Amino acid sequence: MAAVLLLLLLSGSSVDGLQEASRGCRRWVVATTPGRLGDVCCVECHPGNRLVSDCGPDPRDLCTPCEGKTFTQNPNDYKCSRCTQCEGAQVLLRRCTATTDTRCGCKDGLACGDERCTFCREKCGPGEEPSDNRSCRPCANGTFNDQIHQKCKPRRSKCPGPDQMIVASGDAFADNKCVNVSRSILKKPESHPTKSAWPLALSAFLCVCLLALCIFLFITLCRMKRKKKKKEKIIKPPIIRTATDDPRTLIAIECSFDEAQEEQGGGGGGGGSSDSLTSKESSRDQLVA
Repeated sequence: MAAVLLLLLLSGSSVDGLQEASRGCRRWVVATTPGRLGDVCCVECHPGNRLVSDCGPDPRDLCTPCEGKTFTQNPNDYKCSRCTQCEGAQVLLRRCTATTDTRCGCKDGLACGDERCTFCREKCGPGEEPSDNRSCRPCANGTFNDQIHQKCKPRRSKCPGPDQMIVASGDAFADNKCVNVSRSILKKPESHPTKSAWPLALSAFLCVCLLALCIFLFITLCRMKRKKKKKEKIIKPPIIRTATDDPRTLIAIECSFDEAQEEQGGGGGGGGSSDSLTSKESSRDQLVA
């Protein structure tokens, strides 16, 4: 042992412990501070050992193994951590050792709530994801999940390959579907100036024709209304009566005619004059009537 310490003093380098490979300090260096000459300082304990003292004369006394139901994964910890206990819906998958903690799982139909599986929760299937209240919720619009108990991911907006294109939209259970296509299909055809101009010219021509037709119909309708108003304004001609249509004129003419007959008859008998008067009165009554 004295030879080993002498070698360390000469070299000043660290060496591995030669005895008790699973106990004590694994790597150490010679102390160089005043008052520590002849001591060694531990750099790293053996796995499953905790640090007792930084420096000392014997490296085996600088570290000690963890007690039962405790473990450590840090070679420079001064204390060991208590092993986790599987409780409730948890099941034991691996027992605790001096270097590893207990590994717990969950019963069928449940899943671990975190990476260390400190609690169990409802297992979420495809199309849903775990929520903060330890239940499952459907994937939001635009996201999907095709695995068991995983978070939903956004659906891709473009395909990964240059010769691919999206041919089908995904849903809550699957991503957008991409397929390989030919470059000639992906390449947009070049538009010719003439081909792109004739639809515009045709549209302008149809608009002009429609406008002319509307103007023609409007003018025709206005003319028809004017003709109708002219016909309604025509006044019927007045009835013109002649002088002979007046009864008084007819009576005067008849009277003068009778007087002429009397003068020609010269008073030839009273019977003739009475007959003449009778016929005159009857004709007068007819005219008056």
